[in-house]
Amino acid sequence: MRCLVTGAAGFVGSPLVERLRAEKICDLVVTTRSVISAFPDDVRHFPSDITDRTDWAAALAGVDVILHLAARVHIMNDRAADPLAEFRRTNTAATLNLAEQAARAGVKRFVFVSTIKVNGEDNDRPFRHDDTPKPIDPYGISKLESEIGLREIAARTGMEIVIIRPPLVYGPGARGNFALLLGLIRKRIPLPFASLENRRTLVAVQNLVDLIITCAAHPAAGGEIFLAGDGEDLSTPELIRGIAAGLGIKPILVPFPSALLHMAAKAVGKEAVYQRLCGSLQVDISQAHKVLGWTPVVTPREGLKLAVK
Repeated sequence: MRCLVTGAAGFVGSPLVERLRAEKICDLVVTTRSVISAFPDDVRHFPSDITDRTDWAAALAGVDVILHLAARVHIMNDRAADPLAEFRRTNTAATLNLAEQAARAGVKRFVFVSTIKVNGEDNDRPFRHDDTPKPIDPYGISKLESEIGLREIAARTGMEIVIIRPPLVYGPGARGNFALLLGLIRKRIPLPFASLENRRTLVAVQNLVDLIITCAAHPAAGGEIFLAGDGEDLSTPELIRGIAAGLGIKPILVPFPSALLHMAAKAVGKEAVYQRLCGSLQVDISQAHKVLGWTPVVTPREGLKLAVK
């Protein structure tokens, strides 16, 4: 089997390529935006911008499966004049251009790493794979439009589409809110989260990589949507304790009414950060177990220790 991995030098792409090589799962073709990304001699590397006009002919030669990770990722303070147009340019138009060419080249399966933001932001029960999509931000909208376009291509051409929607992914080198929280814990800054009783589904990068690899080859994966997760939800205090345990320190957690904490975050324009750190968002990963027999390979405790090494 020959696999094409896009976004191969990224946060998820790098460990995915490393494991595919280490276990000799497939012959590897990779693409990155950077021409200086270094890969071993047994990996065919095609540096290329991913646009709606990219010519994929050389990279697609002999490819059986595409693992499509490359994307314009969610940005907290997006400075683009039209964020939705920017997300659509990379996440939708460029993805569908690749998929159209892949189908013509005889690629059998296209594994698309989407986002749980396609489902929505807040839920009073765990999101399911078959929920009606309700994205509310440009990133989630662009990914949903990609999913819809990919399913149309699959219906027209017969190329199998597999969709994976992860929540927050953490691991070595994680950025964003996870990196912010890690920095605060490392500096032993008192954190006013002891009273929180929220529940969040996260996914360790090792678990996401394992699910992607399973979706690449499992005969039952074609046409399915899978939600990713660690199989065990955490509250913010539990997350902080898990990070601190990986660092070998004791966190300083102080009680503070969650309503007042929310008000304070709103007052300083940080409500989005509050929701991502302190709100609840749970994901039902049972479809992956039912269809693929898949279970997470690391627990949150193990994943957090690996993330902060």
